Amino acid sequence: MKLDIQHPDVMALVERALAEDIGAGDLTTNATVDAAILAQGRFIARQPMVVAGVELLNLLMPAPVEVHLASGDSAQPGDVIASVHGTARTLLTRERVSLNFLQRLSGVATIARRYVDAVAGTGTKILDTRKTTPGWRVLEKMASAAGGVTNHRMGLYDAILIKNNHIALAGGVRQAVERALHSAATAGIRIECEVRTRAEIDEALDAGAKDLLLDNMTPAGAAEEIRYIRQRTPGVKVELSGGINLDTVRAYAEAGPDFISCGAITHSAIAVDINFHMSPN
Repeated sequence: MKLDIQHPDVMALVERALAEDIGAGDLTTNATVDAAILAQGRFIARQPMVVAGVELLNLLMPAPVEVHLASGDSAQPGDVIASVHGTARTLLTRERVSLNFLQRLSGVATIARRYVDAVAGTGTKILDTRKTTPGWRVLEKMASAAGGVTNHRMGLYDAILIKNNHIALAGGVRQAVERALHSAATAGIRIECEVRTRAEIDEALDAGAKDLLLDNMTPAGAAEEIRYIRQRTPGVKVELSGGINLDTVRAYAEAGPDFISCGAITHSAIAVDINFHMSPN
C-alpha cells in the first residue's frame, strides 16, 4: 500500500514540519560541511517493524530517493528501507524530520499489524479511531491501513456514531437514533449507536439502528449480547470498544463481533527505531 503523498493535508504537514525544524537554516551543518560534498544516506531498520511513510521522502528530500520497502511491507533489523543521494548538506538538514515521520508512522503501522494478527481467523476486523495526533490524522489513518487495519470514520463529517453524551442530551437512545434517521443532513447514512445494556440494545434496534457499538463489556458479556442481537435482528453489525488491548483483543474477537475499534493503534503507538546512515559519494 502506498501513502497518498499528494493529499493536501499531508503536503501541508510536511511543509510545516520542515519549516519548524530548519527555520532560517541549519547552523551546524552549514558551519561544518562543505557545500560541494555529495553523499548517500540509507534509512535502515533497527528492529522488526511494518514500514509506513517511506513515500513521504519524495516530499522531504529534494534529491533522488530509491524506495526499497513500501508502506505495509515488513522489515527486519538491517533492512534498508530507502536510500537517497544528494548534497551532504541537504541530507543532513532533512534527516531529523524525515526520521520523525518514518519512525512515528511505522510505529502506528507496526502496532496495527499486531492487532490484526492477534485476531486472525476470527472474521473480526480491527478499526482505528479518531484518537489521533492533531494535524496528523490523514497520515496516521494511512499508516493504520498500511498495517492492515480498516479505517473507521475520518471525522465527524463522514459517519454517524451516537455515543453516550449524544444519548443523554437527546433524551434517550430511541430519541437519538430516530432524530439521526430523520435528519435530512444524514439521509442514506447508516446510524451506529453505542449501547451498554440490554434495554438500550432493544431501544436502538426498535428505532431502526443497523449498527451497534457495545462499549466496556467483558468478552463473556459481549458474546452474550452479540448472540441476542443476531437472533433478534439478523444483519445488524456489531462493534466492540472500550479498554481492549493486545492482551485481550483475541478474547473479544472470539465473542463474534464484526469489528473491534482500538484507539491505542494511534494514541499509544511507539516510534520504531530507524537509523539514517550517511557516507560521502
